[in-house]
Amino acid sequence: MFVGICEATFRAEWVSSLKEKRMVVKSLVEKTRHKFNASVAEVDRQEEHKMLVVGFAYVSNEKSHAERMLQHILNFMEKSTEAELISAEYEVY
Repeated sequence: MFVGICEATFRAEWVSSLKEKRMVVKSLVEKTRHKFNASVAEVDRQEEHKMLVVGFAYVSNEKSHAERMLQHILNFMEKSTEAELISAEYEVY
């Protein structure tokens, strides 16, 4: 069994309040969960309204598949929001 984890940081310059940020994060998390059946959550910087840090995990029976799925999920997230992806770190165990 292999587990891939990723932490992606996005910047949303147009967001002007925490309420607006929560709507953006909720939409992104739900879309990603639905499409990939992955575990997804906001994991850091919850009190900063222009920064979104989303973590996700994917389980597979092959390391290469887990790595590919992390990249697919990251690409999907980047296309599914107007926020700019500024960093992403991932590992497969």
